[in-house]
Amino acid sequence: MTLQIYIRPEAESDLEDAALWYQTQAAGLGYEFLDEVKKTLQIMADNPEIFQIIYKHIRRAILQRFPFVIYYQIEEEIIVVLAVIHANRNPHDWKKRLN
Repeated sequence: MTLQIYIRPEAESDLEDAALWYQTQAAGLGYEFLDEVKKTLQIMADNPEIFQIIYKHIRRAILQRFPFVIYYQIEEEIIVVLAVIHANRNPHDWKKRLN
């Protein structure tokens, strides 16, 4: 069963900032970053428990091509994306976004 994905506004902002930064590095690279995120989100939607639990009920999906991590949780029939952060950032930054 494929689950719906909800990206919190903070995570949307993370995505926009990263895509814009990549786009300034090379034309089209921001779109390639977003494509990689989209692929990972589709994997999450199709098989939400495939990625490792790293804290309580929070899971972590590591992008293949770009050094970014997607933090998410499964809430009933929906996946909630909490953060999309660079792998070199403090790995506990996303915890500030927990309810």
